[in-house]
Amino acid sequence: MIEHIVALLMFIGPDIKEHRIQESMSVCLKHKREASRQISNNVSFKCIKSKAEIELNIDGSKSIRALILE
Repeated sequence: MIEHIVALLMFIGPDIKEHRIQESMSVCLKHKREASRQISNNVSFKCIKSKAEIELNIDGSKSIRALILE
C-alpha cells in the first residue's frame, strides 16, 4: 500500500541506514534533535515528507518497505 508519510532518515555517509515513520513533522524534528545530540558526528538525520510503500506488521504498526522519492 502506498501512503504519504513523514519519515526520519538516518544517514551514515551518503547511504540511508534507517528510516522510521513519524506522526508529524514537529515530532520528527523533535526526534531528530534528540538523536543528533546523542550520536557521533559522522551520522546525520533528516526529516522528509514523501510517498512510501508501507507494510503492516503483525502488531498493527506500520513500517516502510520502500521510499518513493520524487
